[in-house]
Amino acid sequence: MSLPLLLSFVGLCVLLALTPGPDTFLVLRFSMAGRRQAVAAALGSALGGIVWAVVVAAGVAALLEQSATAYRTLKVIGGIYLVYLGVRALLSRRRGPDEEGETSAPETDSRVRSAFAAGLLSCVLNPKVGLFYLAVLPQFLTQVTFANTLTLGAIESTVAAIEMVLLAVAASRAVALLRRPRVRQRLEQASAAVLAALGIGTAASAA
Repeated sequence: MSLPLLLSFVGLCVLLALTPGPDTFLVLRFSMAGRRQAVAAALGSALGGIVWAVVVAAGVAALLEQSATAYRTLKVIGGIYLVYLGVRALLSRRRGPDEEGETSAPETDSRVRSAFAAGLLSCVLNPKVGLFYLAVLPQFLTQVTFANTLTLGAIESTVAAIEMVLLAVAASRAVALLRRPRVRQRLEQASAAVLAALGIGTAASAA
């Protein structure tokens, strides 16, 4: 790959990273719970991009492009998962927010792992990510090979990770300034509702 092509690809990745999507709202959702969980969700989503890069490099993702049924199925599953995350967040708020300082270290670590898994699954279950790699990456390659495709996937995931981690840190700091229970509760309810709405829209669009 030539340097101009590489720079063009990086610029495209930056623009895409700045475009809000399900992963962005997921990171914002976890930023309500704290910086560690938000960063974990961001890194999980970035790793999901690497998974898609491997899948595309192996040629498996071509099945999504050729099979409307496979594409719709994965889209419905991804939509249902987003709805599940939104509903779970709303239900957790009804049970009442945790008091600061009462969460044990093992429980915090468990929540961080859950946030990472949520980010990973959100990206992996989004077929649009796979189709992006399948359709766009070859345009920036002079020779389409497994290594070259994986390299571009790693670049895109790195750019996305940097953007989402910065978003996670900024959002969690902003939330720290809004510690009033009522304000925080409304923000968490709004972010959970957005996730659920995105999930319903994703699943409905597959019909």
